[in-house]
Amino acid sequence: MTAYIALLRAVNVGGTGKLPMTELKAMCMAEGFSEVRTYIASGNVVFSSPLPETQVKRRLENRLREYAGKPVGVAIRTASEMADVLKANPFPDAAPSQVAAIFLDAPPAADALEHARGRQDEEARLGKREIYVWYGSGMGRSKFRIPAAESGTARNMNTIAKLAEMAAAT
Repeated sequence: MTAYIALLRAVNVGGTGKLPMTELKAMCMAEGFSEVRTYIASGNVVFSSPLPETQVKRRLENRLREYAGKPVGVAIRTASEMADVLKANPFPDAAPSQVAAIFLDAPPAADALEHARGRQDEEARLGKREIYVWYGSGMGRSKFRIPAAESGTARNMNTIAKLAEMAAAT
């Protein structure tokens, strides 16, 4: 069994994509995932499955499409991958609430940050399948946009640390 973390895109954020976490948990259990636990109401779920990542992603996205009537993006990471994302944070001295990893399905292109716009005091670095961003003045005020990250989903380092901890205990 592999411990996975699923990160849903645009769920319960700004009034869009409403999905009760009890429903998300039930969907995961219906797919045969075990040890299912959600974390905060923004589309984070930790579980175990013997299936490979591609099948876990496909099954969960299909279930979510049936529920929502439209595609819902899902980024999947194993427990060890999530721990690695936390360790690879290129901004370790910044407040964890001001640093986010934007989770992608594939490695970002080497020139992904060259196409960013709206930068003020933000800094960004590429990861394996993530783009790390330090929001100097805070995420809420930022106008920083990275086209390569538009299909991804972001979590701050506090959330990543908690999800890594939960997955390690699964």
